[in-house]
Amino acid sequence: MNAPPAFDAAFLHGFDTLLRWRRDVRHFATRPIAEDAMRALLETAALAPSVGNAQPWRFVRLRSAAIRAALIEHVDAENMRAAEGYAGTDRQSAYRALKLHGLREAPELLAVFCDEHPEAGHGLGIATMPEMLRYSCVTAVHTMWLAARARGIGLGWVSILAPEPVTRLLGVPADWTLVALLCLGYPAEASETPELERHGWQAREPLADRLFER
Repeated sequence: MNAPPAFDAAFLHGFDTLLRWRRDVRHFATRPIAEDAMRALLETAALAPSVGNAQPWRFVRLRSAAIRAALIEHVDAENMRAAEGYAGTDRQSAYRALKLHGLREAPELLAVFCDEHPEAGHGLGIATMPEMLRYSCVTAVHTMWLAARARGIGLGWVSILAPEPVTRLLGVPADWTLVALLCLGYPAEASETPELERHGWQAREPLADRLFER
């Protein structure tokens, strides 16, 4: 049996740096992602923890130009609808100035679904909290996010969409739930500061404001 690895101070410092430099990327360079790099990201994502070891994530790589075009049209329409929610406020112009997705530029698009009735796991841990299956898929996305950043690859999570029409567009089984639409590619620029903070939308707030004891 192999001895567990020792994560020394240098590793912990590097891991902390990785977390601080993880960004939601919207601006992508034209450089494609090599197939072996994409395979490595998917295999790393599959190492994520999951309730009952159910591994409910289902990854759909979007290769079709027609599907990409339809997704862009849908997300742009939802983006305009969201902007109207800020009508009459100072936030509307700020919102319209933000670039909120890289669907046009990203060399890879990946949809992540949750299989709501996976055979694996045999129902362990979801009798009272079935949403744990979807939470497990989120851990897979975050695991991929860190693995991508460690390889110099950017990831952007597109959430300005309606899950139902996107699910229909992709033609997946009816009992799969959309968890994430991801853009992947090499970032056009790198920054330690989140883009929304750089553009004055929202800064990171103190942990003390979000930590409670009972």
